[in-house]
Amino acid sequence: MAALLQRLTTVVMLLLPVSAVSAQDDPQYRMQIGGGIGMENYLGDYNGNLTRGFQPMACLVGRYEFNPVMALRMHVAYGKLEGASKNVETYYPAPNEPMRRDDYSFKTPLVDAAVVVEYNFWAYGTGRDYRGARRFTPYAFIGIGFNFAHSSSNSVSANNFSFNLPVGLGVKYRVGRRVNLGLDYTLHFTQSDKLDGRKDPYGISSSGLFKNTDAWTSLTFTVTYSFSERCNTCNKDD
Repeated sequence: MAALLQRLTTVVMLLLPVSAVSAQDDPQYRMQIGGGIGMENYLGDYNGNLTRGFQPMACLVGRYEFNPVMALRMHVAYGKLEGASKNVETYYPAPNEPMRRDDYSFKTPLVDAAVVVEYNFWAYGTGRDYRGARRFTPYAFIGIGFNFAHSSSNSVSANNFSFNLPVGLGVKYRVGRRVNLGLDYTLHFTQSDKLDGRKDPYGISSSGLFKNTDAWTSLTFTVTYSFSERCNTCNKDD
């Protein structure tokens, strides 16, 4: 019996290093590419409701992972914004006229390109590619973007180009070794007050990112594919 136990102990001790190696046998990847769909809505002089007027949007996404906690994400998105004065319980002065309620509506195709820095609250991965990594993590992000809008209303048509500040929160989940699912909510602060085709309709001057300027929100679901395997032995001796 003692000899049998000794042999079993020897076998277990030999298998332990193999298990330790196999627990870290998934490769790490540098890059992700994919796309997404979602909804976006306009926030400005003709809508102050975060849940009103959502319109469909789609995007292409690329991501560079510095490490399991930090990543750089790039996206190009296309969608539409719309709004109307009937949704606003505010009277405002029209030029050379007394206070009145204006009958105004608009629809705006919007193209947005942005780069954001993501911070994962937990190390992101399969757990086999990086010790302590999790398949699921919430994350926060901030960056800079540029948007082009063509406002078409019942009284004016205009083009508008400006930069914006995207800020948001999201969650990621890794399916298998390479497929990633994501859901994020973003608030885009713009430098412009003309996404709706009108600048300063209340007679209050707009400037910067926050003083009486327009914004929009987006809720996006993405699917990306990881590629470009990292070399885990490049800095090790042969």
